[in-house]
Amino acid sequence: MPPRSERTVLVTGASGFIAAHVVRELLARGYRVRGSVRGNVSEPRFDALRALPDAKERLTLHTADLMDEAAWPRLVAGCDAVLHTASPFVLDTPDPKRDLIDPAVAGTRNVLGAAIAAEVPRVVLTSSLAAVTDEPVTGHVYTEADWNERSTVTRNPYYASKAAAERAAWALVPEDRGTRLVSINPGNVIGPAIGAALNTTNATIRDLLSGAYPMIVNLEWPFVDVRDVALAHVAALELDEANGRYLCVAETMSMAATARLLRDEGLAAGHSMPRLRLRGRVGDVLALAYARIRPPGLRSYLRTHIGRSFRVDGSRVTRELGVGYRPVRETLRDTVADLERWGHLRRRV
Repeated sequence: MPPRSERTVLVTGASGFIAAHVVRELLARGYRVRGSVRGNVSEPRFDALRALPDAKERLTLHTADLMDEAAWPRLVAGCDAVLHTASPFVLDTPDPKRDLIDPAVAGTRNVLGAAIAAEVPRVVLTSSLAAVTDEPVTGHVYTEADWNERSTVTRNPYYASKAAAERAAWALVPEDRGTRLVSINPGNVIGPAIGAALNTTNATIRDLLSGAYPMIVNLEWPFVDVRDVALAHVAALELDEANGRYLCVAETMSMAATARLLRDEGLAAGHSMPRLRLRGRVGDVLALAYARIRPPGLRSYLRTHIGRSFRVDGSRVTRELGVGYRPVRETLRDTVADLERWGHLRRRV
């Protein structure tokens, strides 16, 4: 294997929340990075990537669309590894098949097909806990053996897109092929962003603090720090023995416990975080009634998650990839500071 300085890694969707941290980590370790983005590479929204340490010498950005099959052989050519992180992430869209499922699946097939044809030895796929389940079963501890088999274009379509894309990846690259595939399946990824764009999961913390939620309901969130997710991706790239799926979750925390931690840390001061908490079966019924008036994607998510206890075994990442998880308390502090830094969240004086 050549030294890192002579290895080139393609990162798809390089400006994404997770991908940008992956790019930073790869550059810090001496790799040459080829990043794909949507839009003109000279746009200001990519300035944060260009400002990363060593980016001027070892990062190149290239325009590519997931649906454009012809674009990927050129980008994959000469790469020693591919980290496929690009995938749409929204809960609500007028056409989930067009906007979520089709680009996620076709993009995975296009990128991985090009990697296989070019005999790239290692592909790391950013999947999700959404590919593991879309309706947690209380008492069950989720592991890499679990698969989401219930999501559809009308039921949690984002979850359907992640499950379908990961299944498509494993169908293309079984474990006995020359190209080795590893998937990283993170839960709710939060933490500081590289650039001003607000990712969907950090927006959850902003909405909780800003009073966008009228009440605290019986939800549980499997949190993980974006920096740890990036480290897991790079470890999966570098370790020859890495294989299969890796669930990436530091800790599951209820919405109520998250709100309490934010208050205890003084992070709720100057914000409008709700104090009304719906408890027990009656609270769940009221929360589900509230879900009926929400947009379809959010409504589907609330219906399948309210009142559910969520337990995930993310220990394989630590045990085999050597990545320890930051405490969620620390991640929440950094997340709130970052939301305020970029102006997504403002304290009242």
